[in-house]
Amino acid sequence: MDRGSYIVHDGRPAVQFQRTYPHPIQRVWTAIAEPGELAHWFPRSSDSSPAPAGRSSSPATRTPSRRRGPFWPTTPPRRLACTWAGDELHFELEPIDDHSCLLTLINVLEARDTAARNAAGWSLCLGDLDKLLAGKPAGGPQVETPQEWRPLYDAYVADGMPSGAEIPGKTEGHP
Repeated sequence: MDRGSYIVHDGRPAVQFQRTYPHPIQRVWTAIAEPGELAHWFPRSSDSSPAPAGRSSSPATRTPSRRRGPFWPTTPPRRLACTWAGDELHFELEPIDDHSCLLTLINVLEARDTAARNAAGWSLCLGDLDKLLAGKPAGGPQVETPQEWRPLYDAYVADGMPSGAEIPGKTEGHP
């Protein structure tokens, strides 16, 4: 599994992932842009779902909230940007040839200390995206299985990735 890296994106803290897929760009675009496909790999949150940049939405209603920000146009099937839980997500697809492409995901962080936490979460979610694109069962984000998440988080912290943010679901005195 490819690991994420901590970067500075336009002067802001971010984590970045790159994956090469043996699929045409349109197939990967569908997996990252269509709600039915997102359900198999995109992280669930109790308070937000991805929305076109500048808008966030409730998963129950899928209606825009009052929170606004800059808008980045989507350029199918190459670029998609959205806000999510206070962060910005930038997906970029580059064709390698007619049958493969490179996906770059940049998660621009609202807070620097969320880097290791988010990188570990994206590692699991992108693993589910890998499964979906390979035609294997991808039951969805692994938020319910912290035992798989924790070793990834600990490895990112050990590598020096910024950490210290609250970890949802963690109780006082328990990892």
